[in-house]
Amino acid sequence: MELALPVWFEIGSLIVLVLILAADLLIVYRRPHVPSVRESSLWVGFYVGLALIFALLMLILGDAEHAGQFLAGWLTEYSLSIDNLFVFVIIMARFSVPRKYQQEVLMVGIVIALIFRGVFILLGAQLIANFSWIFYIFGAFLLYTAIHQALAKEGDDEEAESKIIVFLRRHIAISNEYDGSKVRTVVDGKKLFTPMIIVFIAIGTTDLIFALDSIPAIFGITQSPFIVFTANIFALMGLRQLYFLLGGLLDRLHYLKYGIAFILFFIGVKLVFHAMHENELPFINGGQHIEWAPEIDTWTSLYVIIGTMVVATVASLIKMRIDGRKVVTDEAKGEVTSEPVDR
Repeated sequence: MELALPVWFEIGSLIVLVLILAADLLIVYRRPHVPSVRESSLWVGFYVGLALIFALLMLILGDAEHAGQFLAGWLTEYSLSIDNLFVFVIIMARFSVPRKYQQEVLMVGIVIALIFRGVFILLGAQLIANFSWIFYIFGAFLLYTAIHQALAKEGDDEEAESKIIVFLRRHIAISNEYDGSKVRTVVDGKKLFTPMIIVFIAIGTTDLIFALDSIPAIFGITQSPFIVFTANIFALMGLRQLYFLLGGLLDRLHYLKYGIAFILFFIGVKLVFHAMHENELPFINGGQHIEWAPEIDTWTSLYVIIGTMVVATVASLIKMRIDGRKVVTDEAKGEVTSEPVDR
C-alpha cells in the first residue's frame, strides 16, 4: 500500500519551486543576454540534479512507487518539452527574434505553459475522480496524437501557423521592426504592436496544443495531482537554457520525434488497458471490469520511456554522423571532378 506524502512536503515543495521560477524570470528580465554553452550546461545540470534530489526525497518521505511515478512522469514531460523546443526554434527563426531577447520570449512561453498545464491538471483530476471512463478518451487521444506525430509532414504546422499570422496582420496594426522586447511601440506618433505580439501568440498557441498532449500522457502514469504538477514544473525548469544548449542540434535529431510518438502510443495503450480494467460503461462487457486487461506498472513505464529516448537519440546521432560523412565524400568528389585535365 502506498504511503501518503506529508502535507508540509507538498506545500513546501510547491512554494520553493514557484520561488525558483520567479527568481529565474527576474534574472532574465534584469539581464537579457545570450547564455554561453557553459552557462546553459550548468543550469540544465542544476535543474536535472534538483529533479533527482526531489525524487530521492519522495523515496525517503513516501515510497518507491511515489519516486518511480515522479521519475516516469518527469521524463515523459521532459521529452515532450524537448519536442516543444523544436517549435520554439522554428518560431524564433521565422520571426527573426533578436537572440538577446529570446530568453525573455522563452520565459514568457514557459509561464504560459505552466498556466495552461495547471488548468488542465485541475480539470483532469476532477474528471478522473468522477468519471473513470475518461481514460478511454485520454487513451484514444494519445494514440491519435502519436500516429499524427509520426506521420505529420514538416509543412503541415507551418501552413496552419501562416494562416494565423495573416489573420493577425489583417486585424491588428503591427510594426515591421522590434522595439527590444516590448509588445507595444510608437511609430510616427502612432501606437502599434510589435512583431513580438505574434511571437507570443504563436508560442502561447503551441503551449496550449502541447498541454493537451502532455497532461493525458502523465495521467497515464500517475493520478496524483501533486506529482503531475511537480513533474511538469521540473520538466519546464531549465527548458530555456536547454534551448540555447542544444541550439541547431534539435533539427538534426531526426528520430527524436518518432521516439516521442512511441512514448505517447505506449502510454495511450496503457490508458486504454487501465480503462478496461476499471470499466464501468454498460455497453462494454456489460459494465463489468475486464479482468484480463493487463495493468502496466510504473517501473515498466519508466524503463520503456528511458529506453525509447536513448534509442531515438543514439539513432539520430548515428544518422548525423553518416550524413556528415556523406557530405564530406560528395564535396571531395566534386573537387576531384572540377579539376582540369592536363593533356
